[in-house]
This record gives sequence, structure tokens and C-alpha cells, in this order.
Amino acid sequence: MKHLRGKHFITTQEWRKDELDYLLDLSFEMKERKKKGEITDWLKNQTVFMLFFEQSTRTRNSMGCGITQLGGSSQDLTPDKVQISHGETAKDTAIVLSRMGQAIACRCCFYNKGNKYLRELAKWAEVPVMSLQCDLYHPMQVMADVMVLQEKFGKNLKGLNVTISWAYAESHAKPLSVPISQILMFPRYGINVTLAHPEEFPLLPEMIEQSKKNAAEGGGSLKIVHDMDEGFKDAQVVIPKNWGGFGYFANWDDSEAQWSEMKENLSKYKSWICDERRMKLAAPDVKYMHALPADRGREVTDAVIDDPKYSIIYDEAENRLHTAKAVMAATMRGSDW
Repeated sequence: MKHLRGKHFITTQEWRKDELDYLLDLSFEMKERKKKGEITDWLKNQTVFMLFFEQSTRTRNSMGCGITQLGGSSQDLTPDKVQISHGETAKDTAIVLSRMGQAIACRCCFYNKGNKYLRELAKWAEVPVMSLQCDLYHPMQVMADVMVLQEKFGKNLKGLNVTISWAYAESHAKPLSVPISQILMFPRYGINVTLAHPEEFPLLPEMIEQSKKNAAEGGGSLKIVHDMDEGFKDAQVVIPKNWGGFGYFANWDDSEAQWSEMKENLSKYKSWICDERRMKLAAPDVKYMHALPADRGREVTDAVIDDPKYSIIYDEAENRLHTAKAVMAATMRGSDW
């Protein structure tokens, strides 16, 4: 698909399903070629500028390794390594980096700021801008999620029952971007999604409405429950993960009072943990997924996350490499290799 060259990858919602199918097929091809030891230097001498406002393990290394395996290079940037910390605008950053490299990739998860920053980069960039996660979307992660589901359940995912559940964690107020990306993309593949969360930890209403529209078009469904046990019943895949309560507030102003209220709400739900008892409520062959890092002992017990009968987290994580390579190959060059 040559028309994908130069296309921004900020959310899968802005990509047609046939385009996403193409990326997934290319991801499987990348995985097979790597397994065979084949050289795929399709982006030789091309550079991706990676700008991280937050920490990263899978995203940073899947992009860095991916561009290297495609024959190119990456520049690992943080605000203190460039002039952002001194007030440089997204416009100036985008224009300058566009003159030097072939893509800009950015992670900025500050709530109500991250996606706006990526959109500003994309407005001024002359090269594709790729989201490495923002406050609203994590398209690289959800591509790997769908890929691993197709590996385990077949390319046709219609009718698969997947539960996306909030879970307790203390590490930090995690972004809404992973569950939002999942409820948007999964129903486009005919997946029946159950979204389980306490009432104080909703996703954004506009994303729920868009998910329902996607379900109507793609043959999937979306159901919302406020009980973790109910959410797990008969699920073939469970994805229990913490996210912050940003969507609970009509207007997020980042005040100390709002953070205090969110922390108080969090403390009410320490029982929302993925354990063996809950896994037994699900389908007999249920699989456990997580974008990682998982807050062990809070989001999930070791008995679940380390059990190969349940856990497919490392297959999921590995696929971050192959899907990242597919996105870069498609947007930085197209299909003319």
C-alpha cells in the first residue's frame, strides 16, 4: 500500500480496517523473516527520532531494534536532551527534525496534553509522526495485542470474548490509552468486549460511544460491568490492568484536590486483583494478557502471570517488535521494496 507512505500513526481509529489488516499481515511476515534470519534492510540509512517524555521498556526497545533490523537508525531523545526543557515549541521541533530524518515518534502521556502535543507535531512535520503512547491512545500496543490474539485464536476473531478489566495498582496513575485503544480496535475485528471497572474509574464517554459504533460496523460488541467477577465469567481472554480515574472528572485541572480524590477512590478497590479464583470463573482455556509492566501482587498474582497455561504476555511483548517494524516500513517507505 504505497499510499501509506507518510501517513501518521497516532491512533488506529484513523486507519481503515484493510490498512490495519495490511499492517498485521506485514507484522507476521516480519516475524517469519526474523525467525529465518533474513535481512530486511528496507529502510537503509533512514532515521527515526524517538522522543520520550516518560520511561519505556518495550516501546523504546522495539522501535530501536526494529529500525536497526530494517537497516536504519534511531535517535533516543528526552526533553532534557533537546531544547523542549528550554521552551522549544512542538512546531519548531517537528520542522527541524523533519529536515534531518525520515520519521518522528513520540511518547507523551500527560493527561489532556499528550495527544494535543502529538497532533501539533503532526501538523508541522513533513515526515510521518508515530505515537509511542499518549494520554488517549497506544496504537503500537494494540497492534501487538491483535496480533497475539490472531496467533492464539486464528485470523478470524469474530465472536471471541475478551474482558478488559480495571485492576488495582500503586505504582502510578496509569494512562487510559491502553484500554481505550483496545475497546476501539477489538470490536472492529468482531470481538465481544466486556469492560469491567469501578464506577470511579470510567473511560471517556466519547470513546465508549465510538467503540459501540465500531462494534456495529465490525460485528463485535461492548458490554460494561462494575464487578470484576462478573467481568471474568466465560471470558476467553482477560486483560486486567490499572488505569487512572481521569475520566471520572468532568474537567481535569490537575489540581491537588483531584489527585487526592483519585487516590482515595483507588484505595477502595484493593480487591480488584487477577488471581486464580477469578481465572477459574473464565472459560477453561482462558488466556491472560498485559501490556506490561504489571504491578505484581496488586494487579495480578504471580500464580497467574507466571503460569504458561494462562499467560501469553511475552508473546504479546515480542510482537511489539514486529508490529513496530511493520508500521515503520509502511509509513516510511510504503510497499515498493
